Amino acid sequence: MSNTIVIGAQWGDEGKGKIVDWLTESADVVVRAQGGNNAGHTVISEGKEYILHLIPSGILWPGKLCIIGNGVVMDPIALLGEIDGLKEKGIDVTSDALKISNRAHLVMPYHCEMDGYREAMRGSGKIGTTKRGIGPTYGDKIDRTGFRLHDLVGDPTVFAERYTEKVKACNDIFATADIEPIDAEATGKALLEAAERLAPFVADTVEIVHAEMKQGKSLLFEGAQGTYLDVDQGTYPFVTSSNTISAGACTGSGVPPQKIDKVVGVAKAYTTRVGAGPFPTGNQELSDRFHGMGREFGATTGRKRRCGWLDFVLLRYSAMVNGVDSWAITNIDGLDDLAEIPVCTHYEINGEKVNLPPAAISDFEDAKPVLETMPGWQTDTTGCRKYEDLPANARAYLDRIEKETGAPVGAVGVGPDRSQTILR
Repeated sequence: MSNTIVIGAQWGDEGKGKIVDWLTESADVVVRAQGGNNAGHTVISEGKEYILHLIPSGILWPGKLCIIGNGVVMDPIALLGEIDGLKEKGIDVTSDALKISNRAHLVMPYHCEMDGYREAMRGSGKIGTTKRGIGPTYGDKIDRTGFRLHDLVGDPTVFAERYTEKVKACNDIFATADIEPIDAEATGKALLEAAERLAPFVADTVEIVHAEMKQGKSLLFEGAQGTYLDVDQGTYPFVTSSNTISAGACTGSGVPPQKIDKVVGVAKAYTTRVGAGPFPTGNQELSDRFHGMGREFGATTGRKRRCGWLDFVLLRYSAMVNGVDSWAITNIDGLDDLAEIPVCTHYEINGEKVNLPPAAISDFEDAKPVLETMPGWQTDTTGCRKYEDLPANARAYLDRIEKETGAPVGAVGVGPDRSQTILR
């Protein structure tokens, strides 16, 4: 398999983890290049459910090299918890299977507290952060005051001095809001203990991925979140703090653009989003339907996802900014029992027809979706294993996605299990 980026085309939760897991069979190296443990990938294999937050989904396949790249912000304590959790399920995460960039920035305890503090200060303007410290960590990165992994596993004395100073500065801010101060000594000790366990995993991952490519190995880049959470291209300010589009895979891994062969865009057969922000096709009845089925709850927070109809305005722009070569459309089985399925062809904003998403959040919030109804198939698709097995109306639905976005549908998900993915 060539070097491939798997990217979310909506607001995250599109089923990327499953698609990455499915594609990993043909890959040698799986790379996570951005985001933190605010993202969650759920993979179901042989009846077992695995929820991954920092470790690439490729860890579930023996003999694959997994890399956490320099663009990831990593909570050391959370990562060790994830490693231990996998071990309990029979997946032994060794330093041969997982490498972590020494340039990756660290999510510290004060970042999580700062995340909650800032969200509370926004009042009615909350953005729906997961409060995992991701925004403040990226903020320190840009402010050039952050900690990278090499700082933690390097000189303990130098780290402790810098860490104590930073905690004091944050505690001064927390005191103004009666937030419990962080114990610099206890948390610093826990971080240094984590460093001892993580040290064997730490490496110059840029050197590693380039060495792998020179040997002809194929790389699979695992995107986190989705296009509309991208800090530049998303529904700002209701976004995450990293570049979630395909270009972020290059900056977050050290792999140059000309080494990328293919971009796979992942989208649900409908639309969901977690947290605050505009959602033109959101539909409460559809949301209640999915929640009643036990579907559409966040893998990281457990929050109910808002659900809505498929939005071609979003997918057109995603295809453009990501350079989508083919689509993986997931959860088509979620629409199996509907007689009619609305799809959004464009928006109306201030009386004007809009085919691409607006930049201004006020325009996005005012956008009225123009819906067209397509016939449903009212047939159980979960047992389909070939594209030709899908009902004619389901195939027509997929054909419409191709027509509206200009990119072909290459894979279709008809259920959560690894085996329930159809290659076209």
